Amino acid sequence: MTDISIRPAVPGDVASLNRALAQLSADMGDEHKAGDADIARVCFGPNPVLHALVANTSDGRLVGVAAYSPFFSTVYGSVGIYVSDLWVDQQMRGQRLGQRLLEAVRMAGVDAWDASFIRLGVYRSNPRARAFYERIGFVSTEETEFMMLAGEALQSLGEDA
Repeated sequence: MTDISIRPAVPGDVASLNRALAQLSADMGDEHKAGDADIARVCFGPNPVLHALVANTSDGRLVGVAAYSPFFSTVYGSVGIYVSDLWVDQQMRGQRLGQRLLEAVRMAGVDAWDASFIRLGVYRSNPRARAFYERIGFVSTEETEFMMLAGEALQSLGEDA
């Protein structure tokens, strides 16, 4: 494997971090609405809500990103880490970089919040990603399902209350 270092993202990484996240969106067929200013604000603004790790080759090329946030679960009685985005450069896939990024997320979450589990979402239309996550030990939780409230529905929340 190429010599890779994984470290927390810093403000100087914003543009390359967002390019990697945009590539992930493109790979998944998703629209990417976040701009560099959005990434800077949510990662490095006065109230950060997103943390990121970046993986670079020895010559500085960005080849992997993990974006994550803490959350508290009353069911588990502990902090979990939600991995919202995991991207590995096409040329680096199959070299365990995704697993290394998730291990770095785990260590960062344990150090910062004493986190005891990781949660993430995987598209049903992406069997390769699902197989990767299952291979390293993730299990599907059939009893729960992600639901979203966004757009007009979010804006009108409570209007009829």
